[in-house]
Amino acid sequence: MQKVKKGIVYLLFAIPVVTQLYPLLWLFLYSLKTNEEILDGSFFSLPKVFQWHNYKEAYEAGNYLKYLTNSVFVTGVTMVCVIVLAAMVAYAISRFQWKYGNAVLTVFLMGMMIPMQATLLPLMIIFKHAHILNTHWSLILPYVAFQTPIAVFILSGFMKGIPHEIEESAFIDGATVYRIFRSIILPISVPPVMTVCILTFINIWNEYILAATFISTEKLKTLPFGVYTFVSQYSVNYGDIGAFLVMGALPVILMYFFLSNQITKGMVAGAVKG
Repeated sequence: MQKVKKGIVYLLFAIPVVTQLYPLLWLFLYSLKTNEEILDGSFFSLPKVFQWHNYKEAYEAGNYLKYLTNSVFVTGVTMVCVIVLAAMVAYAISRFQWKYGNAVLTVFLMGMMIPMQATLLPLMIIFKHAHILNTHWSLILPYVAFQTPIAVFILSGFMKGIPHEIEESAFIDGATVYRIFRSIILPISVPPVMTVCILTFINIWNEYILAATFISTEKLKTLPFGVYTFVSQYSVNYGDIGAFLVMGALPVILMYFFLSNQITKGMVAGAVKG
């Protein structure tokens, strides 16, 4: 009976593992096939000859380095802005004694309910009049706006559990609010801050809808646009597309693989302390 229970547990764990890993494995095999092997309908077959040159074509013809640089810039600036803004808001909501704290938190949480697609037209009009349409700022500003609510939620849940005695001792020693925030609260909040970094990175790295709407200049486009390099009027290089997708997803996979523990620690810390 014990073996049966253990087998059921292993099976339940195996199902999500297979469903998550199989698409990645399939995409990797897809990137190593020729067009003929891809179009013959054998989705589960191994390539007869591994087409490693697909990755070379994806790197060179797909302008991978240019698109990667743009994605790194947009993602990096967004992450910094989200962390700074969300940390300050969460600190004010969770540590200051003011009657509108919960109301402000509710306003930020309501921002999580707004679908990104519903903001395309008003943002287009606003950015056009502000003369920032077709610039990286037309991506960074909405990215920050959409990622800040969840960041405030995570950070405020953690900061509420930090003992007030730490701040009181610092006040007695003459520390200002800014010094306490910078030297005490932020270092203590490293786990949830790392969680915010990773979630922000994952959410915006391959974002396409806003990028396709607000960016039209080739030199400013981000990584998802590289796929269209291999699509012409009369032919499609499916193997090169697969290789480009693997190269585009690799930074996210590596970041999540090496820092996944930080997500768990940050979420658990926020849940327990909040």
